[in-house]
Amino acid sequence: MRRPEAGGFAHVHQDLVRRVHEIIPGEEQLFDLAELFKIFGDSTRIRILYVLFESEMCVCGLAELLGMTQSAISHQLQVLKKSKLVRWRREGKTIYYSLADGHVRTILDQGMEHITE
Repeated sequence: MRRPEAGGFAHVHQDLVRRVHEIIPGEEQLFDLAELFKIFGDSTRIRILYVLFESEMCVCGLAELLGMTQSAISHQLQVLKKSKLVRWRREGKTIYYSLADGHVRTILDQGMEHITE
């Protein structure tokens, strides 16, 4: 490993640095991506998403299936909705939740594949 010389680095490949700098996302996009991944850092939210892989479901169904209070499920669903990971539809007085799109499943499938390699 080369040590930085006084005032700079020993051997910087400016063309490579410039090319990569042009390709990588901007700070705002990277911040948004980091915030999205924080949502996946909670096992309760992951469990909810896995349930919603199988079927859309109301809060009371999720609460019963996961052994949690409806209040706790509602709180997590608000976080997931805010992050655009779940969507909802109303039928009478009941609200049903489902995955927002196929990207959510892809993200979790890729993560599961990574940890089971």
